[in-house]
Amino acid sequence: MTQPFRIAIAGLGTVGTGVVEILTQNEDIITQRAGREIEIVAVSARNKDRDIDISKYRWVDNAAEIYKSEGVDAVVELIGGSEGIAADVVRNSLDNKCHVVTANKALLAHQGLALAEMAEHNGVCLMYEAAVAGGIPIIKAMREGLAANEFSSVYGILNGTCNYILTKMQKTGRDFADILQEAQDLGYAESDPTLDIEGIDAAHKLCLLASIAFGVKPDFDALKTTGITHINATDIKFADEFGYRIKLLGITRRIDDKVMQILEPCLVPTNSPLGMIDDVYNAVYVEGNFVETPLFTGKGAGKGPTASSVVADIIDLARGKNIPTFGIPVNKLVEGQWIDVGETTSRYYLRIMVTDKPGVIASVAAILRDNDISIEGMVQTGRDPGQSVPVVLTLHEARHADVQKAAQGIERLECCSEKPCIMRIEEL
Repeated sequence: MTQPFRIAIAGLGTVGTGVVEILTQNEDIITQRAGREIEIVAVSARNKDRDIDISKYRWVDNAAEIYKSEGVDAVVELIGGSEGIAADVVRNSLDNKCHVVTANKALLAHQGLALAEMAEHNGVCLMYEAAVAGGIPIIKAMREGLAANEFSSVYGILNGTCNYILTKMQKTGRDFADILQEAQDLGYAESDPTLDIEGIDAAHKLCLLASIAFGVKPDFDALKTTGITHINATDIKFADEFGYRIKLLGITRRIDDKVMQILEPCLVPTNSPLGMIDDVYNAVYVEGNFVETPLFTGKGAGKGPTASSVVADIIDLARGKNIPTFGIPVNKLVEGQWIDVGETTSRYYLRIMVTDKPGVIASVAAILRDNDISIEGMVQTGRDPGQSVPVVLTLHEARHADVQKAAQGIERLECCSEKPCIMRIEEL
C-alpha cells in the first residue's frame, strides 16, 4: 500500500484553517486524485485558539523547526512576510530536503531565486500556486498548460482589494477614503492597507509572473510600482465619459530583447474583458505565440480560493511531480534586461486642477507642445471663475518621460493647484 503523503502546516490563519477544512471535508476525492492519502502530522501557529479542531495533530511551538516532525514530506508555510519566521520555516525545510508549499508572494519576490536554488540543490520542490491570484491556477497554466509557448506579455488585475475599491468608486461616485473604510469594515482590506493600495502586493505577484514568462531572475527592485491612492471620484467620472474604467494593472512585456514590468492604474475600455472585471475578482491574460490569448479570472483572495490552490500544490507533490520553481532550472534563468519605463510610449489620461480664468488652457497646451505631446481630447464640465476646476485631457501616444516632464511643468504653473494625475491608456 502506498504510504501517506505527510504534511506539516505552519500558520493557521484564514488560509491555514481553510487548508485543514478542505483536506478533511474532501478527504476521499483528494486521496483518489493524489493516488495516496494526504495526512497532516503537525501544525504550528501563534496560539492554539482556533475555529477548527487541531487536537489530533502534533503541536509545534517553534514553527521554524516544524520540518523536524516525524516523517514529514512537505511543509506548508502560511505565515506570510518576506523575512522573519516565515523565511526561517521555508529555508529550514528546503535545507532539510522537505518540499515546501507556500502562499507567500512577498518572500518569493524578494528571496525566490535563492530559495529556488536551495530547492534544486536538495532535490525538492518549492510550490506557490496560491501566491498569485488566489484560486486562479495561473502558475500551473504558465509552467505546464502553456509551456509549449513563447510568451510575449502577461498582464492583468492582481489585487482584489484595489479592484473592489475602484469598482465601488465607479458605481457609487464616492471618493477613495470612503470606499477604503467600507472595504476594511467588510474585511476586504487590512487595518493597515498599505501593501494593497500602494500596489506592493500586486507587484510581488507580477514579479513572479515575469520570471516564469521570460526566464529572468525575479527582481522586485526593478519593478516600477504606483498605487491607487491618488485616484479620486473625478477621475472615475471622467474616465467613464471617455468610455474607460480605471483598473490597477500589472503588465510585463517583452519588447525586442528587453522586458518591461510595471504595476500602475490604467484606463481600459469599459466593454473590454478587463474593464468588466469587478469587485474582488482578479483576471490575468497570457499572450503566447501558439495560443489565442487566454483570460484567467476568479477570486484572487479569500479562504476558499487560496486554500484550494494550496491543496492543489500538495496533491501535485503527492503525485510525485517535480517542477522547477520558475518553470526552468535556476541555472538557465538570466539577469533581466529591464526596459526604462521612461522610454515606453502610450496614450495617456491627464487630469489637472487649475484656476478657471482665461489663458490657462493655452499655457497647458504650450507645455505639452514643447514636450512633443499632442492633445487628443479635452473635457471641462462647469465653470467656477477664479476657483480651481478639473480639466481632463487625453493625449496621443507619447513617451512616458516626456509626459512626466510636461506634468512637472504644468504643476509649476501659478494656476495649477495640485499635482497632475497621469494614467496610461491601455487598449487591451
